[in-house]
Amino acid sequence: MTPESFRAWRKSLGWKQKDAAEKLGLKKRVIQYYEKGNRDGKTVEIPKTVELACLALALGLDSYDGQPVPRDALAASSGPAPEAAASESAGATPDAEAAE
Repeated sequence: MTPESFRAWRKSLGWKQKDAAEKLGLKKRVIQYYEKGNRDGKTVEIPKTVELACLALALGLDSYDGQPVPRDALAASSGPAPEAAASESAGATPDAEAAE
């Protein structure tokens, strides 16, 4: 995750730096370092754990109990609904269906 994509993630959720810090369990200053990409002239990389936490928060998950998550549940949350995918692949569009 780049500093630019981290900032875009935060803004896409409508959060201020303080909000992102609270959700990620970090200090606001760390969020600033991640978005700037450096601290005192040294490169700051966003850890994989933070990147994965950003994904979880973007998917609407703000806690995890450690239980296995079915893979089909994850696929359903990241793509179009099966009905929409089937009608799109058949060449139908929602507007065309509504006109019928």
